[in-house]
Amino acid sequence: MKVTREQAAANREKIVEVASILFRKHGFKGIGVADIMKAAGLTHGGFYGHFKSKDDLAAEACTRALSREWWKEAISSSATGGLEAFVNEYLSPRHRSNPGRGCLIAAVGSDIGRQPRTVRRAFAKGLESLIEGLGSFVTGRSPAARRKQALATLAGLVGALILSRAIDDPALSDEILEAARMTFGHS
Repeated sequence: MKVTREQAAANREKIVEVASILFRKHGFKGIGVADIMKAAGLTHGGFYGHFKSKDDLAAEACTRALSREWWKEAISSSATGGLEAFVNEYLSPRHRSNPGRGCLIAAVGSDIGRQPRTVRRAFAKGLESLIEGLGSFVTGRSPAARRKQALATLAGLVGALILSRAIDDPALSDEILEAARMTFGHS
């Protein structure tokens, strides 16, 4: 049975969306093409009709995660609450406990440097967008000063989230999130 162009496009979208979640949840090496396709409700054999390689899918999934990620919504909904509202959302226990639906940077950031150039390029482009959005919340006399402050804030937020996820002590995990909220939650 021949698949229509519309169905093929919908299948591709489904694969990218599922891969975006599974890469954040399991890492790039922690999930294979067969498992991604199964989770998308499609056969493994159909993968290469949509993508040349897993790396091509990873690049597109990064672009998707960083362009539609929850942080864009958090930035726009934090417009009235400012930096504190954004930081509180980013460093929430809910975000910590749900890496598959959370920040790609914290979920796979340490692995990006080992990925092919196409994946690193997609990641860098999305990171620039986040820095720009975060720059609207931080203080600084010049655009360059605000950019530096946004970079430092982002690095602190991502680091705190990674640390809070890495340990098996819930009290210490919460303490890390709270300390980072207090440090980075004001401009």
